[in-house]
Amino acid sequence: MPTVSTNDFKNGWTILQDGNLMQVVEFQHVKPGKGHAFVRTKLKNIRSGSVVEKTFRAGESIERATIDKREMQYLYKDGADYVFMDNETYEQINVAPASLGDLASYLVEAETAILLMYG
Repeated sequence: MPTVSTNDFKNGWTILQDGNLMQVVEFQHVKPGKGHAFVRTKLKNIRSGSVVEKTFRAGESIERATIDKREMQYLYKDGADYVFMDNETYEQINVAPASLGDLASYLVEAETAILLMYG
């Protein structure tokens, strides 16, 4: 997993923090008159949607998560799972309802959606 310095943070980046995928919503590099510089951030948990504030030491190395955005077509509901097909490879994947949350109620068969894939 690639690492990135907190000095290089950019809005929209996804990092791995305490085992959770977090998106950098906002960051500010602070250099007080006394003491060491630090980076104050607002991070959004991708799974739960909650936003937390976290402070890092300036120059600290953090794991950057690699997220793939794939355009997929929603095919049908198979039992509890939702089945999507990759528009490029025609590979089908099952997605658990917990991963979709409230968005599952908006799915329409044969519609295209953008799925974020990690791992």
